[in-house]
Amino acid sequence: MNLPRISLVTCSYQQARFLETTLRSVLEQGYPGLEYLVIDGGSRDGSVEIICRHASSLAHWVSERDAGQTDALIKGFTRSSGEVMGWLCSDDLMLPGALHAVGEFFARHPTVRAVYGDALWIDEAGRLLRPKKEISFNRFVFRYAHNYIPQPSMFWRRELYVAAGGLDPRFDVAMDGDLWDRFASLARIEHLPRYLSCMRFYASQKTRSLRSRARTEDAHVRYRATPSLAGRLTYPLQHLAARTLRCALKIAAGSYGARVPQEHLAWLNDNATVTQ
Repeated sequence: MNLPRISLVTCSYQQARFLETTLRSVLEQGYPGLEYLVIDGGSRDGSVEIICRHASSLAHWVSERDAGQTDALIKGFTRSSGEVMGWLCSDDLMLPGALHAVGEFFARHPTVRAVYGDALWIDEAGRLLRPKKEISFNRFVFRYAHNYIPQPSMFWRRELYVAAGGLDPRFDVAMDGDLWDRFASLARIEHLPRYLSCMRFYASQKTRSLRSRARTEDAHVRYRATPSLAGRLTYPLQHLAARTLRCALKIAAGSYGARVPQEHLAWLNDNATVTQ
């Protein structure tokens, strides 16, 4: 099978406690067409030393001051050349076999321009919290309930990224939801029912510490669909309908009570670390 070249970007700042495991989770995939780029924001916590240990396996890396996560991602994607793109935050993990599954999916479906898989929620030490088995893409649910696409499990073709205008530097937290929404206006987003990544959930993570800004940015994406005053006034009803529909679709998909494959549990156990 002629697998596509995958460009994966990891942006990081002061995340040395997670970075080694994150880098290994990608580099140990053994994917033949991997282009891995690491963009560090000038960390002084030992991150650079960790990156240097893996430098020979990276297509590009840099440690320098930037304007934040979105700026770092834009910098990485600008340097990349792969047909397929994605990003993995420095505190998340890529599950074994994920890149092969993504590459094979795109090779078998040449007209698909974006696809996302499922994810596992893990705690600060890498222990399983719960599976995030998702539903197929539904734009009404996406816009009026919430952005349910697991960011590190989302991959897309470069031509779609270019056509959509890339990441918007005005977004600091909801840059993914904004990009997915613009993708959805240009192409159908597919769902690959397979666990591809692990997403950490802990008190000091960015999405929790900047929750107020996240809500503001989410609202900007949401109201793009209903810019009129009447649309905004009817939003609570649309939100209720979207949440109800999401619950029904999750029941149909078997999302509630989903089981995690034993091989993923064993891998998490082998890679769990107590972080300080």
